[in-house]
Amino acid sequence: MIKIKEINFQGIKQRFQVKKPWDDVIIFILNILIAIPLFIIVHQNLINPNWFLNIDRVVLFLLMIVVIQIILRFLRTIILFCIILYLLVLVYGSTIGNYGFNSVFEDYNSIMYTMSDNPYPQDIIIAKLLPFPNKSKIINAIEYQNPKIRNFAIMATSKHFKDIKGYSDYRTIIQCFAVFKEINSRWNYVSDPKARDYIATATESLLYFSGDCDDHSILMAASIKSIGGTPRLIHTTGHIYPEILIGSLTDLEKVNFLIKNVLFVNESNEQKLHYHVDERGQIWMNLDYTAKYPGGPFMSEEILGALTLD
Repeated sequence: MIKIKEINFQGIKQRFQVKKPWDDVIIFILNILIAIPLFIIVHQNLINPNWFLNIDRVVLFLLMIVVIQIILRFLRTIILFCIILYLLVLVYGSTIGNYGFNSVFEDYNSIMYTMSDNPYPQDIIIAKLLPFPNKSKIINAIEYQNPKIRNFAIMATSKHFKDIKGYSDYRTIIQCFAVFKEINSRWNYVSDPKARDYIATATESLLYFSGDCDDHSILMAASIKSIGGTPRLIHTTGHIYPEILIGSLTDLEKVNFLIKNVLFVNESNEQKLHYHVDERGQIWMNLDYTAKYPGGPFMSEEILGALTLD
């Protein structure tokens, strides 16, 4: 009787260990989707020995696929359950038109595109994971490729600081400051409806230059990005405001001189510049609607999240 039970137990165990072909296909596809962004991060952060035909990178990628495959196969049951659950969520999201299969594809494609040109690709992943209110809506509202936004930004660069000469290395920043001057000189703060966040698109805010802090940040970020600047949005307690990437401390010295002696002489007189230094040592300058000059005083100091638009 004991042997029969042992045989039955082994039979049951073997039955559950049967590997289905579609399991392996799903696991391998997931492996590739994980390996590609992970490889980009590792590639950018490792010294390149410049082997012939980049053989070292080929070996690295293959090694990563093998390691990830082993891990995924070990967690096969849990992963397959999570995938099925995630697919059901996407089906529901596609049905109600909120966040579905097309949105996942666009997000993944966007991450791959931005990571490939970023010296710190891991920051792209981190930025996606950081808590940020209404992140998806805000990203969609920053319509920097819309011709109306770009035309507005071009108009601002023609209206302000067009005749500044001798600072070719900082031309883009000067033009972004022209956009800042145009928006902040016209912005009219209007609150959202009670108990509801209203996220206006950049083109919507362009009509009347009115809205709350997130509407201002969206328009500022879209306009700056449309002419080659690098903006980011900062989330603090009850507030969102835009910043612009200045660069290194050397760049900050140059920009400080420009603001105080050339571009915003009266507004910045006897004032100091307010900025943040990120984990990479890069300088980000405040462009809040409350500021009369780039680098004006912060309305709120505590940073709860950051949304960088590379």
